[in-house]
Amino acid sequence: MVQMDITDIRLSDNVFSIIYCSHVLEHIPDDRKALSELYRVLKPGGWAVLKVPVGGDETYEDFTIVDPEERKEHFGQSDHVRRCGRDYVERIRAAGFIAECVRATDLITESECHRMRIWPEELIFFCQKATSP
Repeated sequence: MVQMDITDIRLSDNVFSIIYCSHVLEHIPDDRKALSELYRVLKPGGWAVLKVPVGGDETYEDFTIVDPEERKEHFGQSDHVRRCGRDYVERIRAAGFIAECVRATDLITESECHRMRIWPEELIFFCQKATSP
């Protein structure tokens, strides 16, 4: 097990074929840097599943909100810094990914969802890194 900063991944470029990042990015103030790092360490032709709580169409963040109770009220949890919307896919694409927002059952069967404790209707960002620039 290795602990590292997702905004400063101390690994070479293009090392992972698959990345599964579950419920991390909503905690990271500089999520654009984190997405850039995830893109950098993903191999060309590789894919990533990025899971964040998705609520609504538009991403909402306000970095002036620092009180844990206010964060809970605005973002759903005291340690979240944003509430991601379906438009979050555009932020992911801006990092270089080919990305789409899909339901879990668009990727795996409902029984696989239950086995992996994934809500079948959960929205997931499925991302790929092109094989050539």
